[in-house]
Amino acid sequence: MSDPEVLTEIKKVAPAKKVGLLGGTFNPPHVGHLIIAEQVRDQLGLDKILFLPSAEPPHKREKKTIDSKHRLAMLEKTVMDNEAFEIDTIELQRGGKSYTYDTIVALKEREPDTEFYFIIGADMVEDLPNWHNIEELVSLVQLVGVNRPNFTTESPYPVIMVDVPDIDISSTIIRQKVLDDCSIRYLVTQETEKYIESERLYKDEEKE
Repeated sequence: MSDPEVLTEIKKVAPAKKVGLLGGTFNPPHVGHLIIAEQVRDQLGLDKILFLPSAEPPHKREKKTIDSKHRLAMLEKTVMDNEAFEIDTIELQRGGKSYTYDTIVALKEREPDTEFYFIIGADMVEDLPNWHNIEELVSLVQLVGVNRPNFTTESPYPVIMVDVPDIDISSTIIRQKVLDDCSIRYLVTQETEKYIESERLYKDEEKE
């Protein structure tokens, strides 16, 4: 068998790259995001996790977020210590509402041989019937659900459930603590906390 034929056969049997996707506004990113990403990566044997900061989330109507430059900067500081974590700004570059379907289509066009695993909370599992182009979406990507207190994990769509520790941390809670001059130490990474303090983020209630 010639070299080109050998390479063709290797490509046929070589496993596809397995990449997890974790989207969100990350306003701000916190240790809960890191725990979810690491647990899913480890339990499903993924090669890496891509964090996808959204431009304008379709599921959070009438909710303002701070400038994307700050969200991206915080996310960079949050994931910097894990070589298996990367950031993809595909949704920020596209702008507008960040529909998961559009993002997955673009990623599959860019990396046709990659198997993508899109991570969602149990609250989103319940809402899947209302997602944009959900029938087409589940044919393109494997959905991965992570448990959250008081939400069901049942769905008419194929969802792999991954058990992660129930840690009740949210970006909303962190923003409120900053506004109330309370400590956010250990809720976010040290570098992220420093950035929030230096930029005086979330001090103005109007920008939440």
